[in-house]
Amino acid sequence: QVQLVESGGGLVQPGGSLRLSCQASKTTFTGSTMYWFRQRPGKQREFVASITTDNDATLAHDVKDRFAVSRNNANTTVYLQMNSLKPEDTAAYYCNRDLRDWGQGTQVTVSS
Repeated sequence: QVQLVESGGGLVQPGGSLRLSCQASKTTFTGSTMYWFRQRPGKQREFVASITTDNDATLAHDVKDRFAVSRNNANTTVYLQMNSLKPEDTAAYYCNRDLRDWGQGTQVTVSS
């Protein structure tokens, strides 16, 4: 059974930072491209970042100067480092494997 478990969300002030983690089972992680999506209030789920098994990373245009995606194959975890957070980054953030399997999401709220 595919299992993706996100953590690291929370409330942060504008300009602050958070690091999200998504831990996967080894069989889920190995050989998979991992993604981060987010769903802002009242909006459709949207792409944020992806990283291949070769560490080829892609970031959405509106976050590429502030966010970074990385993966640790040893502990089967993918990370999303979010810096200079803005209120418009407020969303539920979801981990995804190969555009098929989803985690349960973690809430990020950026507010003063």
